[in-house]
Amino acid sequence: MSAHPVRRNGVRKAVPGAASPASKAALKVARANARGAVPKPSARRPVAASPAEPFAHYVPHNYQPEESVGYLMRRILSTVSAEIEREMSPNGLTNAQWIPLFKLHVGSASTVAELARECDLDAGAMTRTLDRLEAKGLLRRVRSGDDRRVVNLELTDEGRVAANGIPQVLCRVQNAHLTGFSGTELQTLKTLLRRILANAQALHADKKSHE
Repeated sequence: MSAHPVRRNGVRKAVPGAASPASKAALKVARANARGAVPKPSARRPVAASPAEPFAHYVPHNYQPEESVGYLMRRILSTVSAEIEREMSPNGLTNAQWIPLFKLHVGSASTVAELARECDLDAGAMTRTLDRLEAKGLLRRVRSGDDRRVVNLELTDEGRVAANGIPQVLCRVQNAHLTGFSGTELQTLKTLLRRILANAQALHADKKSHE
């Protein structure tokens, strides 16, 4: 069989015999190298992107407290709470009192333990609040017939009348704070606030998991 001259890296070399498929591929690469061609890169598995870091909306060197979301939300909560308490005052109710009264009214709780959890109060603070509401004749404590350790809470007739007026006050105060907002803007605002709340809850859960 005749030899086939091949130029590899600028050097002529005889390759005896017929070229196998593997040698043909090698010859093709050699010719490409001789012409200065750049071989195509081999396919690689894409590398997964790392999770993006939270965008730094606030930076220390120019931080202004009055421009922070926390400051604005706290101011809004403060003015809403103050106005609600002002409108509740003719009925002799403070914020600490109307909240548990209303939760009992709508059925969010029915026992002392449940109400304390709903109001995020410890047992001592809850007991003092209930003492005041009971002294005003707005509710009564009733021992459970099934479990004497459980204390059920019931609104009196006066308590139900007082609780019935709470939604009107809440709506009036919040509507006043939302003056000039369209329905669409209100929905957008609530959506954004829920996103902040979800971030806060995730942050809290992450910290709890590392304790």
